[in-house]
Amino acid sequence: MLLEREEYVEQVYFFSTLRERMQQDMSTQDLLVAIQQELLATTNLPHAIDFMSDELRMTGGLATAMARMSHYFTPFQTYVVAEAEKAEGQFDFRIALEILQREAEYRLKGPSPQGIFLYQFETLCRNRLGYDHGLEAIAGDWIYNDDWREWILTVRHQVGLIDFADMIYVRSELYRKSRGRAEKPILFGEKEGKIALANRRKDPLYLFAALERHLGYPSVPRPKPEDTQRYILPMLQRKVERMETRLKLLEEELRGGINLTRFYKKT
Repeated sequence: MLLEREEYVEQVYFFSTLRERMQQDMSTQDLLVAIQQELLATTNLPHAIDFMSDELRMTGGLATAMARMSHYFTPFQTYVVAEAEKAEGQFDFRIALEILQREAEYRLKGPSPQGIFLYQFETLCRNRLGYDHGLEAIAGDWIYNDDWREWILTVRHQVGLIDFADMIYVRSELYRKSRGRAEKPILFGEKEGKIALANRRKDPLYLFAALERHLGYPSVPRPKPEDTQRYILPMLQRKVERMETRLKLLEEELRGGINLTRFYKKT
């Protein structure tokens, strides 16, 4: 079922605040408790966080709790968090939270199935989360009807074999107009069809970028490169300290020898 607007407002606040406060010296458990107090008690999110806190204490993760609350969290939300919690994975948990935040922001604006699908599919592509289980999770979203679910599961089997732009184009209004008929239900509009046709045989990321520019679909957050500049000054300081120590030892040696007694351990 689709949630009330106020639920998405609180989800946006929850995902963004949790991501920002993870920089603080606090455990995830303490962060959940603190943020829970700030949320509207008239929404269902505080109850969901309470359940997530209990699950975090028992299993060390949030995804298992989200999976058991399928009436509140979509399978895609659960899948993104589960991938971020994998110990062997490279998917940053903060990026996962930002992905969920932007999706909730888009749902606040009156989302379309086209916009939600393209955002979710781009998330899989950019973060290499796996098409098989990822598209299965996407198909379980409440926003899709049976025609959409059937097509998403078809994409699941054909991705990598058939050009993704072609898969969109043949299900667009532009394709129907060019052929005078359509063999399958139309899922995309004429504009999506034009953009897909212009991006055939290209990297799908160009297709996503064009759809975002022309149709205002949400963009997937990119991983930010680590700021290595912050390590330079501490490294230089340690090098200077080592050089000063060596110079002192050399000076002592020139003056007649190094006094080793200061290195003796007092008993």
